[in-house]
Amino acid sequence: MDKFNDIGIDNKLDWDRIEKLMRIGMFAACMVLVGDVLIGYGMHDSSKTGMEWFLSAYLQLSDTRMFWSAFLGFIGIPLEALCYFGVYRLIVPKSQKYAHLYRTGILGVLAFAGCGVHVPCLSTCFFYKYMNDAAPEIAVDAAVKFGKYFLLPGMIVFFLFWIIQHVAHIAAFTKGLTPYPKWCWIFCPAVGMAAVMLFKFLPESEVRNAITAAWISIGNLWMFVGLLVMAKKVKVGDR
Repeated sequence: MDKFNDIGIDNKLDWDRIEKLMRIGMFAACMVLVGDVLIGYGMHDSSKTGMEWFLSAYLQLSDTRMFWSAFLGFIGIPLEALCYFGVYRLIVPKSQKYAHLYRTGILGVLAFAGCGVHVPCLSTCFFYKYMNDAAPEIAVDAAVKFGKYFLLPGMIVFFLFWIIQHVAHIAAFTKGLTPYPKWCWIFCPAVGMAAVMLFKFLPESEVRNAITAAWISIGNLWMFVGLLVMAKKVKVGDR
C-alpha cells in the first residue's frame, strides 16, 4: 500500500473536482471533434481504388483546414487525457491495482496521441496533397512510406497504452471498484467509438465521413457526458 505512487492525487473521492474534470473533458472532446470534422468532411474519388482512393479525400482540403484540424487536436487531445484523471480518481479509492493500470494508459495517451498520431496524420495528408501536385505518379507510394516512418510508430505505441487504459476502465467498473453501478462500464470511449463506426455501413457522404473521422473524440464525449450525468445519481446514493 505504501509503495503505491499516488503522484500527489488524494485517493479520497472529491466529487467537485471529478465533475470539473468531466466538464473540461467534454469541452476538450468537442474541440477535438471540430478538428476531426474539419479533416473528415469530404468525399473519396470513386474512380480510384486502394490507398489512392483513401487518400483522394484529402486532396480537397485547404491548408487552413489542415492547420486548424492539427492545432485543435494538438491542444485538445492532451487536455482530454488530463481529464481522464477524473476516472482515475473514481477507481483509486477501491483498487490501486486498476488505478495504476489506468494511469499508465493515461500517461501513454498523453504522450503519444496528439503529437505521435494526430499531428503526424495531418502531416501525412499535407505531404500527399503537395506530392500529388508535384509528382502524381509517385505520390501514393511516397505518402505511404512517409506514414510508415512518421505516423505508424506513434499509432502502435498509442494503441498499446489505449488498450491498457480501456482494460483497466472496463475491469474496474464491471467489478464494482468504482462508486458507479457496474453497468456503467458502457461509458468508456470504446463503446462510443464502436457505435460511431456503425455509420460506415451507410452510403458514403460528407456527413458520414466527418462523423466516422471523429470516432475517438465522440467516444471520449460519450464517456465524459455519461459519467457526468450519472454522477448526480451516484452522489445521492453515496451519502
